[in-house]
Amino acid sequence: MKLSLRPWFLISLLFLVSVPRVLAQNAPPADLDAYVTRVLKVFEVPGLSVAIVKDGKVVMAKGYGVRKLGESTPVDENTLLAIGSNTKAFTSAALATLVDEGKISWDDPVYERLPGFQMYDPYVSHEMTIRDLLTHRSGMGLGEGDLLFWPHTTFTRAEIICKLRFMKPASSFRSRFAYDNLLYMTAGQIIPAVTGESWEGYVREKILCPLRMNTTNLSNADFKPGDNYAWPHSKVDGKLQPIEFVNLDNAGPAGSINSSVAEMAKWVLLQLNHGKIPGREERIFSERQSREMWSAQTILPIGAGSSPLAAKRPKFAAYGLGWGLTDYHGRKMVAHTGGVAGMVSRVMLVPEENLGVVILTNAEQAGAFDSILYHILDSYFGLAPSDWIAAHKAADDQEEAAAAEIMKKQEAGRAADSKPSLALDKYAGVYTDPWYGPVTIRMESGKLVFTLDHTPKAIADLQHWQYGTFKAHWRDRTIEDAFLTFTLKPDGAIDHFTMVAVSPLADFSFDYQDLYLTPMKATTAGKN
Repeated sequence: MKLSLRPWFLISLLFLVSVPRVLAQNAPPADLDAYVTRVLKVFEVPGLSVAIVKDGKVVMAKGYGVRKLGESTPVDENTLLAIGSNTKAFTSAALATLVDEGKISWDDPVYERLPGFQMYDPYVSHEMTIRDLLTHRSGMGLGEGDLLFWPHTTFTRAEIICKLRFMKPASSFRSRFAYDNLLYMTAGQIIPAVTGESWEGYVREKILCPLRMNTTNLSNADFKPGDNYAWPHSKVDGKLQPIEFVNLDNAGPAGSINSSVAEMAKWVLLQLNHGKIPGREERIFSERQSREMWSAQTILPIGAGSSPLAAKRPKFAAYGLGWGLTDYHGRKMVAHTGGVAGMVSRVMLVPEENLGVVILTNAEQAGAFDSILYHILDSYFGLAPSDWIAAHKAADDQEEAAAAEIMKKQEAGRAADSKPSLALDKYAGVYTDPWYGPVTIRMESGKLVFTLDHTPKAIADLQHWQYGTFKAHWRDRTIEDAFLTFTLKPDGAIDHFTMVAVSPLADFSFDYQDLYLTPMKATTAGKN
């Protein structure tokens, strides 16, 4: 009797122990409100919103904090925030609808769909496919060419695509991962080339309207007074403050969508349902295309060494079509982050658990959204709680300390008593880069002023650093400062100058290092 009772006792005990977890696994972590409140304080985030979907239902959609620092209007589940590069999955999904309709193939050569498309290398120009546009393996460097749209420029999408032919590759074609934005914008322009409808119109018609994402928009220019939207925030000279919106229309397909967690939850439900709108017979894209977008296309390197975030380190990492792919505690993760000036976001899908999480914030603190995300994942996975807030804060502090040390060494090694190689007025003139175009250095009240001529807010006062190097101190303090280093010809004339960001923490989209600026001839400069 005792032998036969023991298994039944164990089964009963396991049942009693497991029932609360089974019943609770659809609910958010019980301490989530308190956890988010702590996140807001530790990472200095004015406001954010969170949505969780589980097993085909929205189990949470809620806002925290305020829309704008210094004001009391709260963020709620319907507050619009920028989703940044989470837009890329919408662009991929829009193209997937065209694949389903037989109008394009993922492996169509780009030049067949966009006449005149050309990369720096003729071989790449001929071989580049739509799939390549979406998988960050073109050979371009990290963020190469982003200065064509960031900060806001006067270039059009067509002009930016034309300039791709002047961008030298950093590696061979399809050899390694390097995140880019310009080719996603290019991919989005295949839509009007094939359908005659703009990217904005097509995404609205084929995705937003069917999902009833009625307040989501594709440009911050669409915001109107009285609308429910949050304000972007950034640390300017060390102090957190609201900043102006940066218009991203000329790179729209790469990152211009604004949405709320209430409506992004609908997008996540669609994704987890493999393209079929939950509760309806309507499909936006096929299950086959869902699998394709979630399939590894480009392998990503995995970091090594000790880190406060080592527990998050995946066993594999890859990029699909608009989605990053990794693992966490044995589950495949389909995810992306997004960032624009003053806002960052996170979308995470866990298909095996039929779980999705959306976190939108109105500050530039990735540690904030990931602390919340992994707290939620640990709860749903039944893992012991970890203090992700402390881990992410420690990682941030380490990174900032390392950057501060580099800048301290820069300052200590500077020959502050050196003089410019030339008289200041000799640096004045118009210079040009093969892909960006003209920049100007001019004398103003006896000092040098530098402008990126197609970037209206890019006006900097040049401060002599040492020898032939100057520091561009931008008047708009949301723009990262840069060093300009001049190289002279044997006769003392300027041959060219190059640029590099001053801070190691500068966002990669400030790709100053990709510029090579040479003096324009007087006749050419006059015409310009």
